[in-house]
Amino acid sequence: MHKLDLPLDPKEAASIERRRNKEIQRQSRIFNARERTIGVDLQALEEQVKEKRILNAQEKRKHDAFANEMLRNEKLCLLLQKRQENDIREINKSINEFRKTFQSPENRREFDIYDPNSKKKDKPARVSDDDSRCGVSSMQKFTGEDLDEKSRKKFQQEQNREWINQQVIKKKEDVESLQQTLHLLDLKAIENDQRSTDLSIAEQESRKAINLAVKNYNLALAEAQKHRNECLKKNELENNLNEIKSQVFGDFLTENPDVSKSAYGSHRVITDRWKGMSPNEISIIKMEQEKQLEEKLQLMKQSAQEEDEWNQQILKRAKAAMIMEQMQERKKKDFYKKLAEENCQLAASQKSRLKYMNEVVYTNQPTPDFFAQFNTSSR
Repeated sequence: MHKLDLPLDPKEAASIERRRNKEIQRQSRIFNARERTIGVDLQALEEQVKEKRILNAQEKRKHDAFANEMLRNEKLCLLLQKRQENDIREINKSINEFRKTFQSPENRREFDIYDPNSKKKDKPARVSDDDSRCGVSSMQKFTGEDLDEKSRKKFQQEQNREWINQQVIKKKEDVESLQQTLHLLDLKAIENDQRSTDLSIAEQESRKAINLAVKNYNLALAEAQKHRNECLKKNELENNLNEIKSQVFGDFLTENPDVSKSAYGSHRVITDRWKGMSPNEISIIKMEQEKQLEEKLQLMKQSAQEEDEWNQQILKRAKAAMIMEQMQERKKKDFYKKLAEENCQLAASQKSRLKYMNEVVYTNQPTPDFFAQFNTSSR
């Protein structure tokens, strides 16, 4: 047989009690009309503000502590840096003093390599022109130096004298060659002048022969032109006489009416040959104009009569439209009057129905016990 009256587990009992307390707090918040409508938990907000201030104060104390620690570390770093700089300065000073005392450049084994006065102390590279050390690769003795000045000047003088003699001989030969060339040029010019003179004479004779031939040809052309002009003048005179006879005895000056008739019909004429209408044609045109005038007057009278009829028709339609508009206004007034009476009847019936519902139907008013059965739980 199972034992049913066992004690509850402490953890489970604590959990049940915690949920029960939370439910009670929840009901107190939900059933509070002020907090529910506004939606603000003032106590919780105050606690949050208090916690925020505490956190800000802790953060500020922590920040101040870090700042003080940073300032102390910076001062300590500055002191250590100054001490290190002083130590380095003292070490460098002692090193320089040791070097100056025990490691001077003159005491070094290789000082002769970079001695600044080594060239002053050394033997010159060239003592004289007959120095045995001045070989080809010594770069102290070069070809072209003035070692044999007297012999060199004597040789140069002899060489200059030889050059001048050669130049005199060459100049003399050039002068003779130039004179010979000029003589040949003169002979060539004389020959060219003679040839040009012969060519000029031949050209003049040929030009004379050509001018004579051209003159004879022009005389022949002038004679032929003169004969042609006489023939043309004679033909032109004959043509003018024939044209005058044709104009005098032609249909234009004689005003022949048959000439103006067109080949496209008897009612059409040729304008450049027409000399005017005959009296019979003029009388026909006047009769036609009078007939057209009578027809136009008849049309004007008929148009005026039709316009009067249209105006009377427009007046009749305007009067009918005014009568119809008055009838519509009267019907509209009757409709609105009837609608107002129906609205008054509906309002009276609605008022009586509302009175019946309030006094007869809705007599059982709900008591507070009816509303107390709601909102008993927060869920």
